[in-house]
Amino acid sequence: MDIQQILVYASLAVAVGFLVKKFFWKKRTKKSKPCGDDCACH
Repeated sequence: MDIQQILVYASLAVAVGFLVKKFFWKKRTKKSKPCGDDCACH
């Protein structure tokens, strides 16, 4: 395995990690609100 393949796989892993963080981590943070998305408790 040469250095070019290592760089390609590393950038692929970073891109996939970014997409997972962007799309799937948001759902968990929305659930942590105590009163939901549409509340007037503040």
